[in-house]
Amino acid sequence: MKHINGWLLLLAFCLFGAVAQATPPNIVFILADDQGWSGTSVAMLPGKDFSRTRGFHMPNLERLAAQGMVFSQAYAGHPKCECSRASLLMGRTTTSLNAVDKRARTWSAPASESLANTLKRANPAYRAAHFGKWQWAQSPESMGYDASDGITMNEDGDTTDPDDPKQSFGITRRAETYLEKQVKDGHPFYLQLSYYAPHNKPQALAATLKNYENMRNPVMAAMTEDLDTCIGKVCAKLDQLGIAKNTIILYMSDNGGRAPALKGGKGTVDEGGLRVPLIVYGPGISSGAYCNTPVVGYDILPTVLDFAAPGFALPKGIEGGSWKPLLLNAGKGTVRRPIERLVFHMDTEVEHPQTALRKGDLKLVHYWDTKEDFLYDLSIDLGERDNLATKKPEAVTTLLAELKAHVRAGLGEQKFAALERR
Repeated sequence: MKHINGWLLLLAFCLFGAVAQATPPNIVFILADDQGWSGTSVAMLPGKDFSRTRGFHMPNLERLAAQGMVFSQAYAGHPKCECSRASLLMGRTTTSLNAVDKRARTWSAPASESLANTLKRANPAYRAAHFGKWQWAQSPESMGYDASDGITMNEDGDTTDPDDPKQSFGITRRAETYLEKQVKDGHPFYLQLSYYAPHNKPQALAATLKNYENMRNPVMAAMTEDLDTCIGKVCAKLDQLGIAKNTIILYMSDNGGRAPALKGGKGTVDEGGLRVPLIVYGPGISSGAYCNTPVVGYDILPTVLDFAAPGFALPKGIEGGSWKPLLLNAGKGTVRRPIERLVFHMDTEVEHPQTALRKGDLKLVHYWDTKEDFLYDLSIDLGERDNLATKKPEAVTTLLAELKAHVRAGLGEQKFAALERR
């Protein structure tokens, strides 16, 4: 009888462990606005000061990086915020989604296939919320969010409240209230905090600004610290509620910006416009790890689903891939996507309509109006200074054909022909 009781006890422990491991994780996605690749105090490349901003004070983000994983080659889905956010929502390139400029209203995928709607379909226990900048005519509710600030635009972040610059603290308070409710109700959740900071115009607490009076751009530095303070408040609330150990936190920017080591900036498909900071913390993720595998914003949908509902069949047309294998293997490995390329397109509000395709270490940038091609090996040319187009014509021919085929398939023959006529 003692042996039987012992086996029963062991079985109970095993079952309890299996249930505990099967508990779906909470996910908090913190999205900064217009923060360039080197725009935080965390080095995106280990030990390289040019990949961070030394004068910024972001201890909470540094703590997340020390306890989680930093991605050195993370890309936004587009070099401007609206299209990048659409790409995030739907897990597709902006060309395939037909959302290549901020006036796009007829996307090629239905709202039912958005991240939040797909997540709740995969696991009905989940709840979803979005607070902060939205920047699209489609409502957060149509995209599956149970709670939100509604349809908001850039100007909504510019407040007159001295205690809530860029709405950073208000967004954080709403997040804290939401977290409390989900824990009380017993729901796993996906919470996206789309902060307006550090987008222009800069705003900061007067007390924070005093710390940077001797800096070249004191308000930007202070606004960035205020954002970091809010990150700390969210993390503290997760700890207080006892759910931090079962919560994945992602920190990313919606598009690139000024980064001295990179070419270009916001609005171009050069590395400066696309490469962004990315830090991920959570259960099973190695502390202090760096990942050098290229990842992109439209990977977030399949990554969230892979953690929340492993094995769930994603909607047809999703172009991103899951980071889960990287996150659980100290950053080593690859991302499996339906298409083995990264594609970025920008044809408005820019001098030259342009598309970039990255495959492996090679990146091709094509100007539609001048028909110029720029080929870079990013493994040795981070700053995109050495155009290899004349040295590797075969690679240009192959990549350009793939680039054009992708754009034609996404935008359709009429729009593609208009680009070719530029």
